[in-house]
Amino acid sequence: MISILRDAWTIASKDLSNEVKTKQTIGMMVIFSSLVVLIFSFAFDPTNNMVKAVIPGLVWLITVFSGILGLNRSFLSEHENDALTGLRSAPIDPSSIYLGKVLANFILVTAVQLVSIPVLFLLFDYRFFGKVSWFILVVIIGTLGFIIVGTFLAALSANAKNSEMLLPVLLLPLLSPLLIAGVQATRIILENEMIADAASWIRLMAAYDLLFLAACFFLFEFIMEGS
Repeated sequence: MISILRDAWTIASKDLSNEVKTKQTIGMMVIFSSLVVLIFSFAFDPTNNMVKAVIPGLVWLITVFSGILGLNRSFLSEHENDALTGLRSAPIDPSSIYLGKVLANFILVTAVQLVSIPVLFLLFDYRFFGKVSWFILVVIIGTLGFIIVGTFLAALSANAKNSEMLLPVLLLPLLSPLLIAGVQATRIILENEMIADAASWIRLMAAYDLLFLAACFFLFEFIMEGS
């Protein structure tokens, strides 16, 4: 297991290093999320109580749709110069490729959230009364579940025609339980309600993450054999 984690970190480092040099994917994700926040800030009156109802949904809207842009690129970039064949031929466990991609995608999406979520609160003039630590926990668990499933499906759809369109079609229905739980937990924490009310939603998100991480970890080898 240690060798798998070491190889995964090597692959994640390679992807992040390439991204730092080009800044193509993260730049596209930040611009998209910023545009979404800006458009919605004009659509809703910041003084209206409705803002409190839409903020939790917007947090996950900008996370998922900007994240899909990065997920599409994570395996399509490996087809350039047939790099995917090199990864398959390397003396490493295929699962380390999956874990490496999950780690790299998680860091990229988290970096985008660090920019877009403060901008969201700022443009909507939203005063944060909830507990920051619980909010961060919910965002991390939800984002990790999104990346776990999204990375697996990105690998599955990478060889298909119109993979950019196929990935959201496959991904969004599977994300429904996670997104519902994420929005509900975020709303409860932002409105400073009882943390116990959010605990059941957080447990559901954690169970979702563990279930899909185990399934994707063991099934990824079959995807690599068929690609």
